[in-house]
Amino acid sequence: MESLEARSRDVQERTFCKWLNTKLESNGYPPMTSLVKDLSDGVRLIQLMEIMGDTSLGRYNKNPRMRIQKAENVNKALEFITSRGVKLTNIGPEDIIDGNLKLILGMIWTLILRFTIADINEEGLSAKEGLLLWCQRKTEPYKEVDVQDFSLSWSDGLALCALIHCHRPDLIDYDKLDKANRHGNTQLAFDVAQEYLGIPQLLDVADLCDTHRPDERSVMTYIASFFHAFSSMDQAETVSRRVEKFAELMHSVWISKNDYERRVRALLAAMSEMQMHWAAIKFIGTYADVKEHSTSFQNYKQSTKRSWVTEKQDVTTLFGNVQTKLRTYGLREYVPPPGLTLLDIDSAWNALLVSEAQRSRAINAEIRQIKEHLRHKFADLANDFEKRLRAISSELTAIEGPLEEQQQQVRNLQTRMPALSNSLSAVVSAEDECHAANVDENDYTVFTCQDLHFELELVMQSISKKIAFIDNQIVSRNMTNLTPAQLEQFEGTFRYFDRDETNTLNVSEMTAALASLGIVYSDDDMDIIYDQLMQEYGAVTFEAFINLLVDIMEDQTSPAQLRESFRGIAADKPYVTELDLRNAVGEPEYDYEAWLDEVFV
Repeated sequence: MESLEARSRDVQERTFCKWLNTKLESNGYPPMTSLVKDLSDGVRLIQLMEIMGDTSLGRYNKNPRMRIQKAENVNKALEFITSRGVKLTNIGPEDIIDGNLKLILGMIWTLILRFTIADINEEGLSAKEGLLLWCQRKTEPYKEVDVQDFSLSWSDGLALCALIHCHRPDLIDYDKLDKANRHGNTQLAFDVAQEYLGIPQLLDVADLCDTHRPDERSVMTYIASFFHAFSSMDQAETVSRRVEKFAELMHSVWISKNDYERRVRALLAAMSEMQMHWAAIKFIGTYADVKEHSTSFQNYKQSTKRSWVTEKQDVTTLFGNVQTKLRTYGLREYVPPPGLTLLDIDSAWNALLVSEAQRSRAINAEIRQIKEHLRHKFADLANDFEKRLRAISSELTAIEGPLEEQQQQVRNLQTRMPALSNSLSAVVSAEDECHAANVDENDYTVFTCQDLHFELELVMQSISKKIAFIDNQIVSRNMTNLTPAQLEQFEGTFRYFDRDETNTLNVSEMTAALASLGIVYSDDDMDIIYDQLMQEYGAVTFEAFINLLVDIMEDQTSPAQLRESFRGIAADKPYVTELDLRNAVGEPEYDYEAWLDEVFV
């Protein structure tokens, strides 16, 4: 007897624990593994009472550590059970805290009776009797089934299969069952009930098939789940479908209305926020800034605006669908909250279009203003630069007076050129700004940076040429031992080989110039001569070049030069006298013509 009682207690503990877990898990709580352990601190018990009673028990110790805290929790749960009209006998907080399994099982059975079985009613009978009668009526057509109790009548699995087949013949083919396969039939019923009917498997196959007497309370707890799943199916099916259909309609209308209101609020808020953003924008006066705003505005029109157009159409259609549903079933028309009507949407949309137009005009006006400013800026800089350039050119043309004064005036002009040249960068920068802003035409100036640069180069070349010309004139004036023809020849040679027009020659240019005059030196000698000139003059200028030629000519004595010299001494006579030589070189008379022919080849 004690062994049977212990076995029943074990089955009850497992069955009741599973039953309680169905409540916990459906509400997001983790399942229990032991009634004794998991109920001892009162936390799970309070959670179960809140689920079953569909209410909150208020504050409690969620992590009790001391016995008094656990006792407070358990006592709160027991008080709630009592407040719901459930009579608890011989059980207190200490029994649950100390794990008195027998009393705990009794308390849970009382809860099962109260919340699962007490409301069962069949032909005037309630609770256990009503549940038994319901089972007998549903299984009566099945000759192999004879339900007399909640114990041995369920040990072969056929009664369970019959209950399922009676209500859902599509789930079990009762006629094809192997009636002698107790375990197989029971497991089939468990599996089908759990998978297709949502009835959790509270029992094990062995709890029904492998015991002399299945535990009555455990079987009743499990069978009650079938009653709740099937009891009202037949008589209320039509009504339920009607109610369900209407509930689905109202639910869909409710969802649509909430969706409409939510989306309209979001749309109106987004449009309002965009308009406030536009109103707060301040231009900083640069083309890059206004162009960025223009690009942002175009992106808005091509993306955000189009999404709003789509959303406006969608919510309008949604509103119409809601009204159509309500009219179809004769229900009252939906009236949106103030500020969310279609008229409100249209009004906000018109306001958006006005703001868009203002925004577009503001951007375009700013672009025009900036472009006009850039035109004036470039024109002022370009015209001023050309004016200064023309003034220098005029001053250069007007230079006159002694060569030394002219030389100083030109060099003064030359010192002003770097500053003027540097100021061209401001003109270039202004032109770049115009190009960046797509300003291609300018009615305020006829000049481009390319024009000004070209004219600047011409003036600088003119100054360089003027300096070289004056310097050369000074040199020419001082070269009394050269004939005008020689000076002209030497100057032409210098100018020809001064390729960069710097009024100086480098070593290769000087070598070529001398060679063109018939004067040839070795590379080593030329390097020596060039270094000497650089030390003396700092550069091979025209003056240095002329002096070099003079020195070379003085070191060389050609037949032609000597003939000319003797003719000068003889005063154009074909001979010189002693007096001529004495007067010239202090020598007796010589037949210079014969002597020269003899000396030279």
